[in-house]
Amino acid sequence: MENCILVADSGSTKTDWILHSSKHGIFEYHTAGINAVRDSEDAMFLVLHEQLMPALPQTAQIKHIHFYGAGCIPPYSQKLRQSLARLFPEAHINVESDLLGAARALCGHNSGIACILGTGSNSCLYDGTRIIANVSPLGFILGDEGSGAVLGKTLLGQLLKGVLPASLKEAFLTEYSLTPTDIIDKVYRQPQPNKFLASLVPFIHRHRQHLGIHTLLVEQFRLFITRNVAHYGHPEAPVHFTGSIAKIFTPELQEALSAEGYKLGKIIQKPIQELVNFHT
Repeated sequence: MENCILVADSGSTKTDWILHSSKHGIFEYHTAGINAVRDSEDAMFLVLHEQLMPALPQTAQIKHIHFYGAGCIPPYSQKLRQSLARLFPEAHINVESDLLGAARALCGHNSGIACILGTGSNSCLYDGTRIIANVSPLGFILGDEGSGAVLGKTLLGQLLKGVLPASLKEAFLTEYSLTPTDIIDKVYRQPQPNKFLASLVPFIHRHRQHLGIHTLLVEQFRLFITRNVAHYGHPEAPVHFTGSIAKIFTPELQEALSAEGYKLGKIIQKPIQELVNFHT
């Protein structure tokens, strides 16, 4: 096996890997997620050594590694680069952010507006090679409009404040076996409230035809556009998306874009295959 390229797309919970061989084709692997901000160098090395290395063909001669992941920004990305270099000392290694990965997967070598709508949200203006503008997402408390976490947060606020009908509130509390006190505890006292809030998206999806839920979705997506995409100053450019929220709620996203005078571009749920195409 020669001229192998290893490409990774990593979130905080799962990493997708593809090994591309000029002779033998494509091999896909999955390991635990790697977040360069959250994880120590030893923890990242352990995932690579114990989960990735045993899966790779022994004959693979990996010449290039392109890793795109959550938290892969300086100086944190250097820890991951060092972990990879310990295992692949002869490879040329690039470690980049998941946002650049999304932009390259969505736009290839063309310029455009690339966005992520998943548990969190993010966006950028891309010139075909690099990100040239990025409105800070600010996380689910200050920003992350349209993300799974903020959709969940908005749902809870509207249920508990009586904006949505009482029947919908009772259906929610029964389905999730929660009380208002439980909710306050999970949001304000338990770790990783963003993941709890994003876990409520299936309820939103099942009730998306309800007028109040439909309005919630469209309003959040419009906020994502006005508070993020609009700052790039290219209303003529199609807006591309990756992430589960964009894929699940495409009709509502399309409605929001049209209302703000934008066109929907490409939507892909997982960028890994397009990243392989970009690098090969």
